[in-house]
Amino acid sequence: QVQLVESGGGLVQAGRSLTLSCAASGSISDIKAMSAMNWYRQAPGKQRELVAAITSGGTTNYADPVKSRFTISRDNVKNTVYLQMNRLKPEDTAVYYCNALITLATMIGDSRRSYWGQGTQVAVSS
Repeated sequence: QVQLVESGGGLVQAGRSLTLSCAASGSISDIKAMSAMNWYRQAPGKQRELVAAITSGGTTNYADPVKSRFTISRDNVKNTVYLQMNRLKPEDTAVYYCNALITLATMIGDSRRSYWGQGTQVAVSS
């Protein structure tokens, strides 16, 4: 089994920076491919929204509210995705979730599905 484990959340003042990490753990030797990797966030009382995405080839895409402030990157050797968040604002306060499309080698063939991390809290004070 494979899990995604996030880290790096916390409480910061507005204008400061945080870096989130999300690493695959568990049966990582069974991972054949990690294609799209994404960061979502969910603020209290709001729907979960896509913040940033990166393809296996490194193409990135960002939600308008975070463009020019956030940077998504990945390390394919470490099976890890990062989110560098600069110039944080109080409206960035949310639980941040990583998501990845992972292909595993199993005894009955390849298994490809979407995985989610458990979430990490980011709180930005004004």
